[in-house]
Amino acid sequence: MDWKIELIFIPVADVDRAKAFYVDQVGFHADHDQTVNSQLRFVQLTPPGSACSIAFGTGITQMTPGTQQGVQVVVPDAAAARRHLVEHGVQASEVDDQPWGKFVTFSDPDGNGWILQELPPRP
Repeated sequence: MDWKIELIFIPVADVDRAKAFYVDQVGFHADHDQTVNSQLRFVQLTPPGSACSIAFGTGITQMTPGTQQGVQVVVPDAAAARRHLVEHGVQASEVDDQPWGKFVTFSDPDGNGWILQELPPRP
């Protein structure tokens, strides 16, 4: 039996600001933005090439904005991913080169923390 993670909730304070950040600055694809009623809005975004999406909105999570930490995304080139972020106004760490991969960290406007990892070459 396969178990697949396909959606991670990201708690945000301002849905429109978060959507603009993830789409216009980070480069995620906007899949859905549905307002069901005044208490429920669902926004789903997907990183390029990913089978797992993120979701945020109004009335969909009890988490406090900024408390989601350590969501890790694998990228083919950490330095190129960092350049993309910086060129689009995102504050990103320098590339941290470790034996188990190269890493870049950044946060969204609410303080939710992300980790990008370039996997090391396989033997």
